[in-house]
Amino acid sequence: MPTPPACEFRLLHEFPARARAVLTDAVWDYLVGGAETETTLRRNRLGLDSLALCPCVLVDASEVDCRGTFLGQRIRLPVGLAPVGGLENFEAGGGASVAAASARFGVPVFASSVTEPSLEAIAAAAGDGPRVFQLYVRGDEGFIDAHVERAIAAGYGAFCLTVDTALYSRRERDLARAWQKPNRSTDPAPRRFQAALSWQEVARFKAKHRLPLILKGIATAADAARAVECGVDVVYVSNHGGRQLDHGRAAIEVLPEVVDAVAGRAKVFVDGGFSRGTDVIKAVALGADLVLIGRLYCYALAAGGADGIVRMLEILEEEIHQSLGLLGAPSFAAASREHVRSAAPVSHPGVLSAFPLLSPAGGDP
Repeated sequence: MPTPPACEFRLLHEFPARARAVLTDAVWDYLVGGAETETTLRRNRLGLDSLALCPCVLVDASEVDCRGTFLGQRIRLPVGLAPVGGLENFEAGGGASVAAASARFGVPVFASSVTEPSLEAIAAAAGDGPRVFQLYVRGDEGFIDAHVERAIAAGYGAFCLTVDTALYSRRERDLARAWQKPNRSTDPAPRRFQAALSWQEVARFKAKHRLPLILKGIATAADAARAVECGVDVVYVSNHGGRQLDHGRAAIEVLPEVVDAVAGRAKVFVDGGFSRGTDVIKAVALGADLVLIGRLYCYALAAGGADGIVRMLEILEEEIHQSLGLLGAPSFAAASREHVRSAAPVSHPGVLSAFPLLSPAGGDP
């Protein structure tokens, strides 16, 4: 089935609909699935849907500034493309297509160590665009240091360690289909290094390397505070999109507690179910410096390659621009906790429930 021109996409719901049409059942389930009962996955969406925006009227919104900052530089939106493994399963260019799109639009990309092509090839595709390298630890200190050196040589602006994958979760959609990513090793030996990752390694990293360090997978205020004490530059709130520990809390629920614990001593990033412009606004209003999207850009990648991702970001920007203006917060700097209140959700939470036009229940297209 041919891929439509990116300009044909007018609404965000068209990207998952198109992705479902072009991906195999197994790859689609890998993309949308979570761990075990998928409770954490659903709570991510429930948490976002349980927050209401409270507008201030008679505020000059004749000019709306949607820009954000990332490690000291201006970016087009306070949005990044999260590290996702196996991007080549969604589109042949994989991480290179994603990096090219992020650079064209003007937001940072996080390159995963378990996606194709190499970190150097992804960096080349990003050109002058901002980029972060994310590592799953599969070796000793020398393994980590070698990847830091490669990342520096390739122009990555920061280094990210994922810390919520000591064990690989039971993802029942994949198990039911007897499917795994082609590049995922079943050899348990290298994985023991990730399982053994500790705060001591974080301290060693900070003592040895000057590249800014991001810890991805922080889910409590206590761990956020400890990360800051270790000198971590960015605390990245995440529950792995509901794909690791089941029955966890929603990322947006954890976010304010982490922001308070960090108390301005480090940047705070977040991911977990963010699918609409209003989702981004809620997170920034609650204190996030950057909102990472994952599945949303994967839908766009499968639907239209790099052009699809750029078009998806353009639509997301339109949503953000309109919503900031209507909120009476004509820039992200003007958005605060005063603009957010708890509210009853109006739809059943699911991985696609942010796109009600897909079906009456927001289910699979």
